Amino acid sequence: MSKPLMAARHPSSALPDPETAENVIHNPSLERLRSFSRDLETTTEFGSPSYVSRERSRNADATINAVDHEFDADDEELVADVVEFAADAEMVCLDRQVGRHPNNTYVCRYYVPKAYGRIALAVAKLFEPVDGDREPDFYTVQIPDWDEVAVRILPEAGFTAVVGSDYTGEAKKSFLRLFMYYAKRQGGLGLHAGSKRVRLLKEDVESPTDDVGEAIDADAAEGLETVGQLFLGLSGTGKSTLTAHGLWLDEPEDATMLQDDVCALLPDGSVAGSEGQGLFVKTHGLDPETEPAMYDATTDESAVLENVDVAEDGTVDFDSDRYTTNGRAIIQREELSSAGDDIDLETVDQVFFITRNPAMPPVAKLTPEEAAVAFMLGESIQTSAGDPTAAGESIRVVGTNPFIVGSEGEEGNRFRDLIADLDVDCYVLNTGSVGDVDVGVEDTITLLRSIARGTVEWTADEATDLTVPAAVPGMDVSRFDVASNLENHEERLAELRREREAHLERFEDLDDSIADALY
Repeated sequence: MSKPLMAARHPSSALPDPETAENVIHNPSLERLRSFSRDLETTTEFGSPSYVSRERSRNADATINAVDHEFDADDEELVADVVEFAADAEMVCLDRQVGRHPNNTYVCRYYVPKAYGRIALAVAKLFEPVDGDREPDFYTVQIPDWDEVAVRILPEAGFTAVVGSDYTGEAKKSFLRLFMYYAKRQGGLGLHAGSKRVRLLKEDVESPTDDVGEAIDADAAEGLETVGQLFLGLSGTGKSTLTAHGLWLDEPEDATMLQDDVCALLPDGSVAGSEGQGLFVKTHGLDPETEPAMYDATTDESAVLENVDVAEDGTVDFDSDRYTTNGRAIIQREELSSAGDDIDLETVDQVFFITRNPAMPPVAKLTPEEAAVAFMLGESIQTSAGDPTAAGESIRVVGTNPFIVGSEGEEGNRFRDLIADLDVDCYVLNTGSVGDVDVGVEDTITLLRSIARGTVEWTADEATDLTVPAAVPGMDVSRFDVASNLENHEERLAELRREREAHLERFEDLDDSIADALY
């Protein structure tokens, strides 16, 4: 078998065995990993390491997978060259675990040159050590010093090659991309979403009769009802903020973040988490007043900063865009007060699609077919995490998930079928503005809290053909009327509908019933 063909079919078999290869440092301690990049580190005022990378966002245009793209001889040659490089160079090899769910836990093996130990340090702080003795399911080799930037993925082989990029996000998403793909192969659906457990006092709460775990029974005994929520949105649009927000609840009520980035909706209604050790959060504009829990975790000595403005004396400026507005931190879950010990959600009750489209109400309740439309539209704004040159522009990304492997139309069908079977309530949530009227954080949190409690009164909106709030406790929702706030609203909405129709026509595999539900 030729070298390229072997690499395309069995790349992991040609990688050096970390247990025996002399060129591989296998699972070094966090302290040792940090020492490998000490000359590249600026130590912050908090005692944490900070690094600056050449690449400061993902390279979507340079990413090819063997399911959705033609994997030609050049791609096979690249994979083979990466494997050959790893066999000879001085490499760090990490074994880490993605997920804890019995049916959705994967062992991930990561190779990177020793000189880039800082990336391995980040990976080690994002994912948990392997529980037990298992062979790897997924493999990633990242070689930053290469003459081109390219990401090549062999989904069936569980293999990813990253070359020319030293951005930590490429390493992280190499494993989470496959986590989502494998969830779909098992009948579920991987989601670029945050997950949250909200516990609320309810009147006349009955003890649950279905077998959903002792924790839920205990909550019911205390007069608490659990609401499971998912938030879908592109990086940098508020997904992490809303997932981590405590909703200003008073004890014994509470809201707990389980995941802030990637999870898997399973056919039984549970949601499998992926990251059990840390979180990869945006830092630009981080404010201790509005996001105290996130700020405290980011300024703990256990964090790792990337592309954040840190002065020589260690002073950190989260408001600076000296390197990028996509500054990042790897923070530890145990340092984030809003994060729970669990990463899996027992059952999901509500799904929110985050948008910042000024032609949308602050929130709208969707039928399963309309929810699938929202999933397929994926309306948002471009952020510096995706394409810094287009930050702020309108964008449509199916499922607000740039990491889908396989048919996007089939993803929409699967989403509709799952939420319909599970009787999940879905909403589109506008965190931007309605016309020129800003939707503030307090407005959004009031809506989320009221929706969780079930205290919103709903009505049909003639302008948008959507189901919108008629009354919300403690909030004047009339301020956000689309027809009143959007100039030339009829013309704008008609043009928006034409754009949406054209977008949905791209997906041949999408069920007609979903396209017919376009709003």
